[in-house]
Order: sequence, then structure tokens, then C-alpha cells
Amino acid sequence: PRHECGNRKSCPSNHFAFRLISGAANVVGPSICFNDQILMSNVRNNIGRGLNIALVNGTTGELLRTGAFDMYSG
Repeated sequence: PRHECGNRKSCPSNHFAFRLISGAANVVGPSICFNDQILMSNVRNNIGRGLNIALVNGTTGELLRTGAFDMYSG
């Protein structure tokens, strides 16, 4: 069976499924999946070097904002 965000198990009905993939240097980019939707990835062209953050409403699951914080250049 297929589970949300490619997880191994299904989440309880009152929880959100998510999956974070950190990436590997500049070869494989990071990705963030939440509630079976890709929020950030190379394909969506919305990731950057450093910390990639997705702000999501904890009640509705609505994506509010995405951003990247470059920790290398300050």
C-alpha cells in the first residue's frame, strides 16, 4: 500500500504526514513533503543553500511561507 509522503506507515487520522530529505552537498537537493504535497524541492525551484524552512499552519495544514537561510555566507 502507498502511504502519504512515501512513509513506511500511515499516520493516525488526526495527524499530518511529513518527510524531510536533507540532500547531499550540491548533488542532491533537499525536499520537504507535508500531507502528501511536495512543499520544497529542486523541481519546484524553491530551495537554497543552507537551512530550508517551510512554515505550515498546525491546525489546517496550509502552507504559509517557505524560505532558505544561507548559513555559509552569513
